[in-house]
Amino acid sequence: MEQRRGRRLVLIPLPLQGHINPMLQLAHILHSNGFSITVIHTTFNSPNPSNYPNFNFYSIQDGLSETEYTSDLLNFIIALNIGCVTPFKECLMKMLSDTSEEPIACMISDAMCYFTQSVADSIKLPRIVLRTGGVSSFVAFSAFPFLREKAYLPIQESKLEEPVAELPPLRVKDLPMFNTKEPEKYYELICRFVKETKNSLGVIFNSFEDLESSALKTLSQQFPFPIFPIGPFHKHFPEDSTSSSLSSLISQDQSCISWLDKHKPNSVVYMSFGSLAAITENEFLEIAWGLSNSKIPFLWVVRPGSICGTEWLEALPSGFMENLEGRGHIVKWAPQQEVLAHQAVGAFWTHNGWNSTLESICAGVPMICMPCFTDQKVNARYVTHVWKVGLQLEKGVERKEIEKSIRKLMEENDEGKKIRDRALKLKEDAMLCLKPSGSSCCSLEGLVNYILSL
Repeated sequence: MEQRRGRRLVLIPLPLQGHINPMLQLAHILHSNGFSITVIHTTFNSPNPSNYPNFNFYSIQDGLSETEYTSDLLNFIIALNIGCVTPFKECLMKMLSDTSEEPIACMISDAMCYFTQSVADSIKLPRIVLRTGGVSSFVAFSAFPFLREKAYLPIQESKLEEPVAELPPLRVKDLPMFNTKEPEKYYELICRFVKETKNSLGVIFNSFEDLESSALKTLSQQFPFPIFPIGPFHKHFPEDSTSSSLSSLISQDQSCISWLDKHKPNSVVYMSFGSLAAITENEFLEIAWGLSNSKIPFLWVVRPGSICGTEWLEALPSGFMENLEGRGHIVKWAPQQEVLAHQAVGAFWTHNGWNSTLESICAGVPMICMPCFTDQKVNARYVTHVWKVGLQLEKGVERKEIEKSIRKLMEENDEGKKIRDRALKLKEDAMLCLKPSGSSCCSLEGLVNYILSL
């Protein structure tokens, strides 16, 4: 069925915190460029419509459960892509049949919601993809068939340190793999999301030209459609620090800002491992002692349920916090963009999810990298060996290694100074790309015109 075209966009986010945030940031960017926004979302992890009075929201029944999500992320995403097809199509058909509403120009779906491509094809609605990760990791994902052919995959323990010659600077251990008992299923999922991205009419990236020019060039040679790096999304509205808190699924503890206010510039290590990553109790204790032994003040986000086998801080030794004499502050969740922008923060110990990595780059804050899975491994390698704005904990989570890395970044020494200087330069580049003649600004203009031409 051929549809009238208007300036109305239908956005479909993946219902995970790290995917909802950039999709709603993109919604604000496109709304400010004259488009009306409709968000179709699952009942699971649904955003709060009252936080977004300018957008329309439609909820679809997904049959997903919190248990599935927390126990098996791989099968959760597969189940979502199967279970959402029919309710999503019914919702879209209802919207299209309402002639009182503005016509739909196109849909923009999260790349991991690959089920939307077949629905888009069946009703002849253009589909553009938002890839919420970086361009460099997407290049690695799209290389999975080749990596398998060359025997890099499945990963062999004896080859972890070997370079992947075709994807420098990655080593075998840096490939975006996921720890699962069903590796074949993971491989199929990646190939499917890459294939349906190729079948779309274009890809939007929350990145910028100066940051990932080499990967963008590689991708433009492999993919037959326009690519729009229009990031960093959160810096399109720098005066609005509330956008991420509005889409946060976890309540943010503002006490950390007043705690940071009491500290000198560049004196605090901020730590957060995102909304999904989990660590063992032993790793938690090694981190705690590494922080304590470094003698550097720290702000530590410990998400409830993120330490295997415990609810929150039960594993901390008795009297641990008291012995720090105020040098440490632990919260369940933090307003991260506000924290990274605070002058007291001198380093960010991160899992290297793309949102966190990009936010750290935009704040000019050097990183201590501890990637857990998938694209985080690629991001960490780029942070340390391409952009050179951080250090990676290569020897695992061990207190002496932790103390050494913190001191290297936070204390006065040549290596730490070079890393800090490069981080500030990269921050400048991130700001310049959003100026009127900057690369992301031009790319956004191209995206707006492209949508209107579909």
